[in-house]
Amino acid sequence: MENKGKFYITTAIAYASRKPHIGNTYEIVLSDAIARYKRSRGYDVFFCTGTDEHGQKIENLANEAGITPQTYVDGISGEIKNIWDMLGCKYDHFIRTTDDYHEEAVKKIFKRLYEQGDIYKSSYEGWYCVPCESFFTDTQAEGGVCPDCGRPLVREHEESYFFKMSKYQDKLMNYIEEHPEFIVPESRRKEMVNNFLKPGLQDLCVSRSSFKWGIPVDFDDKHVVYVWLDALTNYITALGFDGEKGGEKYAKYWPADVHVIGKDIVRFHTIYWPIFLMALGEPLPKQVFGHPWLLFGMDKMSKSKGNVIYADDLIRRFGLDAVRYYLLSEMPYNNDGSITYENVINRYNTDLANTLGNLVSRTVAMTKKYFDGVIPAPAAEEGPDAELKAEAAKAYAGFVANFDEYRAQDALEAVFTLLRRANKYIDETTPWALAKDESKMERLGTVLYNLLETLRISALLLRAIIPESADKILTTIGCYEHEFESASAFGLVKPGVTVGEQSVLFARLDEAKILAEIEAEKEAAKAAAEPKEEEKKPELPTREITDHEEEISFDDFCKVELRVAKITNCENIKESKKLLKLTVFDGERERTIMSGIAKWYKPDMLIGKNVGIVMNLAPRAMMGGKYVSEGMIFAADTEDGAASIAFFPDEAVGFRIH
Repeated sequence: MENKGKFYITTAIAYASRKPHIGNTYEIVLSDAIARYKRSRGYDVFFCTGTDEHGQKIENLANEAGITPQTYVDGISGEIKNIWDMLGCKYDHFIRTTDDYHEEAVKKIFKRLYEQGDIYKSSYEGWYCVPCESFFTDTQAEGGVCPDCGRPLVREHEESYFFKMSKYQDKLMNYIEEHPEFIVPESRRKEMVNNFLKPGLQDLCVSRSSFKWGIPVDFDDKHVVYVWLDALTNYITALGFDGEKGGEKYAKYWPADVHVIGKDIVRFHTIYWPIFLMALGEPLPKQVFGHPWLLFGMDKMSKSKGNVIYADDLIRRFGLDAVRYYLLSEMPYNNDGSITYENVINRYNTDLANTLGNLVSRTVAMTKKYFDGVIPAPAAEEGPDAELKAEAAKAYAGFVANFDEYRAQDALEAVFTLLRRANKYIDETTPWALAKDESKMERLGTVLYNLLETLRISALLLRAIIPESADKILTTIGCYEHEFESASAFGLVKPGVTVGEQSVLFARLDEAKILAEIEAEKEAAKAAAEPKEEEKKPELPTREITDHEEEISFDDFCKVELRVAKITNCENIKESKKLLKLTVFDGERERTIMSGIAKWYKPDMLIGKNVGIVMNLAPRAMMGGKYVSEGMIFAADTEDGAASIAFFPDEAVGFRIH
């Protein structure tokens, strides 16, 4: 096989906050299929994936779980890796941003950019999305929600280091204009240019000082490196770039041939990342492919909506190749795809069981029945033979043209158009009728040979998508040479070879039965999650209740959510001498709390302090509805009738109080 050179492909590294759902797995399956395809074409492929493990969100989740952030990400990263393996993904390197070599390289990169004047120290005040780890301007933060994920934004004010993005704006704009293939699809390129570059880039916050879970800035330990500067550099540290230079592997594979990422993080990969590389003097990736989302029906998957589907559940029910096929056949190149159990079953039955599986079963069965399992030699071409061969040539050309552009759905359609034509070919040639006439056995042999050859070509094209099933087909028809390019020629199945044992590739599914099983599992899981009522409640000791006490149950107390919050603003209000209007950040968002402590505390005594609050107190309208209070702060009565507030350390912001 001709060596066609190197091909470096990456996925975005998965954020190690939660177990990934099926929508998160499309990217790794697509990238694996691309990598397999490129290997089959003779490329020296390096396929890199991994996990992004730093940031405020992970620190918060670890605190809620009562474990260290490192322990938390060890568990989630291991789960992600297991799912990638379960999906049959053959990556060459799995990077974790907590790997020592990556952390050391990031420290050097940050210091280098600071020393050459690209990074400077200042303070940040603006909007921040904790789930996306993203900053937004007032214009971008319209309505107080994240323009990427739609969740509420929080107002942040903290000391930070900033990267001078505007310094490289014109250079990046020129690069994008000169390399129209850099961002695909084209709609993503237009979005980046029109929405971000043309309005002008603002300097980017590249460090955080309000939490600790990140790579420390080694010359200023109050700061950790902003998670996107940390995460994006994985594409070069995975190849051995140490912050100053790369080794042999880096020289061989960089620049990346394609970064495969979700459409929601195109901005980071096509603006921030290339500018970081320009500042480092390193080549830019050749292409960034921003794929669409896989939705549940028409909605994004969300635990709160109860519409999350996981890859391991699908594989257990439908098999690995069926899941891989569905993901790649259902997702358009530019528009969002959809998944429901009904859709999976329908596509499984229509494409895999009927079109492909039935064709294999019928062809092998007829070869065994009419020729004792020995592949016959073809005779002269006649009837619809030429049309079937022409469709096979079109399938190869269509698959290659589309997969070269990562249009997996269109590539698969080219193959299944051929398979549908082959099923029609059976109806046209009626092999069972030919078998009744001894004089037509030569023609019958030609028909079966053409069908077996169609299966060979189709299986070779499908090996990147459904590798296990494709190899079963090839083995069954006695084809042990898997040279991809041989799919471009018709007539390479070897006559005289005995076909293998017939097996059912994809058994037809009973939709009603499966949907009933799924519903039963949901109900069982729901019932298991409900608390079990104790058979007999133990007797509790009685005690005397004082006049000012009202007893509540432990369950009632557990409903109260207590958390540490930072007071970001405080002001008197003219309508009351008693009340202060506090703006507090609770680790997720800002909220207003009206508190009757104005007699004992002035605003400047409280701004920047961390206090305990009741998070889930129902909002209460005050002062005739002019103000709304969204919680309550902790304050104790003193002997002289004053109020005394308990303050908490900076690192406790967002922590639950138990």
